[in-house]
Amino acid sequence: MLRVSSMRTAALFCALLAAVPAAVAQSQLVTSFEDDTQLAILRPRNTRMEVVDRGVTEGNKALRIEFDTVQWPALWFAPPEPFNLSSYGEIALDITNPMDEPLVFRLRVDDDPRANGSEYCRTGGATIAPGETATFSFPLKIASGAEFGMKGLPAWPGSRSLGSSGWWTLNLGRIVAFQIFMSSPSSQKTLLVDNVRFRPAPALDGIVDEFGQYARADWPGKLDSHDDFTARRETERQQLEAEAAGWPDRDRFGGWAEGPRLPSTGFFHTAKVDGKWWLVTPDGTLFFSVGQDGIRPVEHTFTTGREYMFSWLPDESDPLRKYMQRITGAVEGPIREGLAINWYGLNIERKYGGPDPFEAWAQVALQRLRAWGFNTIANWSDARLFRRDVPYVIAAGISGVHNRITTNVPSAGATIHDPFDPRFAPNVQNSLRAQALAAAGDPYCIGYFVDNELSWGNRDNDRNRFALATAALAQAYEQSPAKRAFVALLQAKYGSLAELNAEWGTEFAAWETIQAPPASAGLNDALKADYSAFVKEHARQYFRTVRDELKALDPNHLFLGSRFAWYTPEAAEACAEFCDVLSFNVYQRSINPAAWTFLEALDRPAIIGEFHFGALDRGMFHTGLQAASSQDERGRFYRDYVNSVVDHPSFIGCHWFISADQPLTGRTRDGENYNIGFVSITDTPYPEMVDAARAVHGEMYRRRAQPPSANAPQ
Repeated sequence: MLRVSSMRTAALFCALLAAVPAAVAQSQLVTSFEDDTQLAILRPRNTRMEVVDRGVTEGNKALRIEFDTVQWPALWFAPPEPFNLSSYGEIALDITNPMDEPLVFRLRVDDDPRANGSEYCRTGGATIAPGETATFSFPLKIASGAEFGMKGLPAWPGSRSLGSSGWWTLNLGRIVAFQIFMSSPSSQKTLLVDNVRFRPAPALDGIVDEFGQYARADWPGKLDSHDDFTARRETERQQLEAEAAGWPDRDRFGGWAEGPRLPSTGFFHTAKVDGKWWLVTPDGTLFFSVGQDGIRPVEHTFTTGREYMFSWLPDESDPLRKYMQRITGAVEGPIREGLAINWYGLNIERKYGGPDPFEAWAQVALQRLRAWGFNTIANWSDARLFRRDVPYVIAAGISGVHNRITTNVPSAGATIHDPFDPRFAPNVQNSLRAQALAAAGDPYCIGYFVDNELSWGNRDNDRNRFALATAALAQAYEQSPAKRAFVALLQAKYGSLAELNAEWGTEFAAWETIQAPPASAGLNDALKADYSAFVKEHARQYFRTVRDELKALDPNHLFLGSRFAWYTPEAAEACAEFCDVLSFNVYQRSINPAAWTFLEALDRPAIIGEFHFGALDRGMFHTGLQAASSQDERGRFYRDYVNSVVDHPSFIGCHWFISADQPLTGRTRDGENYNIGFVSITDTPYPEMVDAARAVHGEMYRRRAQPPSANAPQ
């Protein structure tokens, strides 16, 4: 055990912190493990460390870390006083893998001692090859990347970004610790670490090349010239033709041709067979829906105010200038409207050419789905792909003028419809009519997702669970049909205002003046019961109204719910009462059966509307909401996730978000620039994802048909 005087430690880090004024823009060494003083901040947890002369990149020494076979073995860097990293863009460190196998490691940065893996921290990770030495960087300003119109920022050339996942925004003025850790290593693993340092973020000038790719790095699959488009198109054509015929167990809808047959109804419906829910094709075959969201050749990124980031843009006389247009309606970032470029659409024209590049691309996109084992064109896809003998879902949304309720629940959206407003039902009908007419009579239409990630509240605490009720009460009685409906419920229950005041502990003088009691007063049992009743009735009114209006327009296709990202028990119960299918957007490593036991009681099928994984080894700046350390790991995560959904008896499918990578410099709406596509911005497939999809899709029907014990981990 290394022991260092606490006074020496404090003196060293007071000097270090004093040397880091807010205006500094140079690298600052944290430690290169040269002496006891530089080792003072290290805190091993289920790890062992030793100063060695191997893997040295700075000075004369490096640190050997041995990770034990526990869940989270870690080496912490914990200064006696928090680091002020406000002027820095990265934590950089040099890693050597001395073993003969690839190693996955992660780095977590905390801004509070209460960090728990979710709150007060962010996490990154990477894979390092056997015998490799590389510089890795953790982007500190990932959350403030929105200042530049993108959520992720690039690493220095010659470095590999660890990425930064999580919802927490770090307080860079108070970083209390960071740690190198592994996740449940199967045997003892070893890394060599040196030259741990803070450094500024790299400049953004010219980071985008003429194809919309990162200009400062190379990787497998990067497009080097215009000629590459032609070569890749021909290579993929041959591959798709060879792979398309490889699904003998599929029928014309992508259903299970070799499985049980149910009565044919002419349209998709649901059924429970041997205790498991299924979609059923119009021909009566069992169907498990695997699809890609957003199969479309359009996603813009702003150029206005950011022209310096692009090494090339089409000028006014260039025919490709049509892929630049003025965009409005951004909800995050410094640019809310301006000129923007659609790199994906532009590259599709370059790749497919001819009089109708969209049609040429569309044929390939549908061939890919079939060849890769997908059977559904999922949400937000181009409607021009519909009615081409591939099942599809419709992304619908309710617009129009009616009252809305603002809940302001953190990480749970902002507003939600007031379905008690008499204008709501006509708005639903008007919003759905055109899509219902287009889908009428089409057996390949599965159904409709209506709305997306509404602000139902969440299950984190009572405040969030009942936020919709308290927000409705906060509205003016005369202007809020929701508040009037809530008051009507209370009048029916209590009869008199005196009785309500007695139960709530309040002193309201009139029904119209009822407000939610102060949060500081807490929630007694009566408040909880009444809030719950209103939250449930609000959800029932919403789902009932949408169901009624949708089925009046199109009685033959399914109502697939509203894609919960956050929800309350009351909202889920109401959805099950009126929807054919419940839908959830679930960004996790896999489906944990213990978290979904409530579906059995609801006795309704469910579907995953969104999930994804991203990595940073192909020139992208952000992993998205679930990080993988490499494309190989991204593929493994995809297989694991799909299998976890296939194994759950209540789920009838899962849809990947999204078909193509987002723009390198961020989509216009909110700056997302995630590596979450099955293809890149140059329309180049990721082979690791394709292989993973083909493997897991090829076995999904036989796997789902097995008894639960057959798929349990051994």
